[in-house]
Amino acid sequence: MPQHTFVLNGRQVSVDVADGVRLLWVLRDVLGVTGPKYGCGINVCKACTSHLNGKAFNPCAVPVDALSPSDEVTTIEGLPDTIGAELHPMQEAWLAHDVAQCGFCQPGQIMAAVDLVRRVAAEGRSVTDDDLDSIRNICRCGTYPRIREAIRTGAARM
Repeated sequence: MPQHTFVLNGRQVSVDVADGVRLLWVLRDVLGVTGPKYGCGINVCKACTSHLNGKAFNPCAVPVDALSPSDEVTTIEGLPDTIGAELHPMQEAWLAHDVAQCGFCQPGQIMAAVDLVRRVAAEGRSVTDDDLDSIRNICRCGTYPRIREAIRTGAARM
């Protein structure tokens, strides 16, 4: 089997898996990182949203052989480490607004929200309703009003 190396949550990892295996399966089944959830496997539901080199992406749609040794994958488990804290401000906002019901989509929702806030901040502006509408992560429980409020709170703390 070919060996694939990349950085996961701040540490370099190597896995022996076939080319073409989707990164989501490598994360979950090989490396035991279960924050990114399997929802659809076709880049639609966004339950697996994580960060690749600081930007949101969906590991269900990326084969492991597309990564290079310098590529940095951050999952919800590694998000607090990106700021050297126990919880990221977006995670704290999620708790403050009691967002989660079943919780299945929440890791992907949080990772998408952090990416959105970073992009908007880089443009020198605040998060708008249009920005919030652009998040395509699906929540089966329908907690969208709380998600939107938590993103605004998290943005203010980031």
